[in-house]
Amino acid sequence: MRAASKWVAGAVVVATAATACSTDQDATAHKTGGHISVVLSEPQHGLVGQETAESEGAEVLHALFTGLVSYDNRTNEPKLAIAESIDSADSRTWTIRIKDGFTFHNGEKVDAQSFVRAWNWGANQENTAEAMGFFSKIEGSDELAPGAGRKPTARELKGLRVIDDRTFTVTLRAPFSQFKTMLGYNAFYPLPRAFEADPKAFGESPIGNGPFRMDGVWEHNKQIKLKKYDKYPAEGRAKLDGVTFKIYENPDGAYNDLRKNKLQIVDRLPVSALPNVAEEFGDRYIYKPEASVGYLGLPLETNPGAFGKPEIRKAISMAIDRDAISKTVFNGTRKRADDFISPIVPGYRKGALGEAGTYNPAKAKALFQQNGGVPGNKLELGYNEDGGHKEWIQAVAAQLKANLGIEVTTKAFQSSGDLTDAVKAGNFKGAFRMGWGMDYPAAENYLRPVFSKEAIANGSNFGRYGNAEFEATLAAADSATDPATSLTLYQKADDIVIRDLPYIPVFTYMSAVAYSSSVKNVEVDAQGRIDLAHVELN
Repeated sequence: MRAASKWVAGAVVVATAATACSTDQDATAHKTGGHISVVLSEPQHGLVGQETAESEGAEVLHALFTGLVSYDNRTNEPKLAIAESIDSADSRTWTIRIKDGFTFHNGEKVDAQSFVRAWNWGANQENTAEAMGFFSKIEGSDELAPGAGRKPTARELKGLRVIDDRTFTVTLRAPFSQFKTMLGYNAFYPLPRAFEADPKAFGESPIGNGPFRMDGVWEHNKQIKLKKYDKYPAEGRAKLDGVTFKIYENPDGAYNDLRKNKLQIVDRLPVSALPNVAEEFGDRYIYKPEASVGYLGLPLETNPGAFGKPEIRKAISMAIDRDAISKTVFNGTRKRADDFISPIVPGYRKGALGEAGTYNPAKAKALFQQNGGVPGNKLELGYNEDGGHKEWIQAVAAQLKANLGIEVTTKAFQSSGDLTDAVKAGNFKGAFRMGWGMDYPAAENYLRPVFSKEAIANGSNFGRYGNAEFEATLAAADSATDPATSLTLYQKADDIVIRDLPYIPVFTYMSAVAYSSSVKNVEVDAQGRIDLAHVELN
């Protein structure tokens, strides 16, 4: 799995998983129904769509909930899911009508109010929802989230209006042509009335509307068990009787259990598996591009002495041999990053990073020295141990040491959450491993959630980068009603980030998934999520 925030730990964000106990009952001999086990890392927050901004929780929610929109596994284009229609004449006022026949797992009907309820809760800053920023485009969001030191002056988004049981309208603060695409993100999942009684308890055993339902409560650091929801509409109903997400701390342990058929699917492989996995698993090894980008993050605000100059950041970038890391560390399962936008998303431009993304150690060292280098001629790189990142961070450290002539050390954090918490608090001021996996397939989603002023407020701009020109260009792109014009403006915003290099893109991810001979119909989407509803036993 990805992890750490759509922050890849899911990218997207990443973090995969590793050692938990397994039993011989994990696999079953039944060919219809049956149960399987899948790897997971411990989610960071309660299992509520509006509370989840990392990919481990999102993986579970993807099985428990069905949103208004889903994405085509091949084209990444949005397609209607629970929505019957999503229409707008001006990209500002949207009318959403939902299909009949969907119910929550407690029998409650999914209606327009189910979405309005969820979005109002997520938008209210008093609830401190991780995905609160996704509602900032809706009219009235500033009243529910006025900012630190101020209290909300409303309880509901005035831009939401229920027309009837199956229809509601959304009025945005400004036109946003990609709003329909955005609605596939888990922040926009519906919630039943039962959520309001105790949101915290709900997150331990959520009541969703998806093809699987909870089977007991979340057993922290051990497992999350799901079972088929028999009343889900026939189209999309789960083939399996149940799925257990087994929580691991080390990807090698998960891979070993896969080889013993104690796990049936592992969707992020340890580095140790990469040389032989294709030969060992054959057509049960999935290797395809996914939407995550791996970065070297830079704490611009807390350590300006080291990273304040864009020339220093560019020198560090040019000193990294991305192709060598892909080949030697990842055995070809990563590709050299050459843009901040993923290659599978419209708006990507091959070679957009230009000189900054081209390995040139001699020029990197000269640029580094001309601009004063870093204090003490020392640099520290941080990474999380739970995601298989040690090897590539150590490789980058060795390259920077050799190519820039400085002392480079590495520091391990137990989890991606520990790392990001230390960065946000200013307790770790070195460069840090980071990854981003899209929330929805749009160029804008690789820019605003990572580098905007809004993302600082939401806690996802870990380097606290700020640029007024970038903000203005994003705003212009948001307001453009013509999709082509909008995309061109997002690319202009991308150019600003490329010039400033608040993070250093290192590689893009490939889905590297292996599964046992006991299952079939395993598919992974561009966000690295398994389509568990269609998996069957052999």
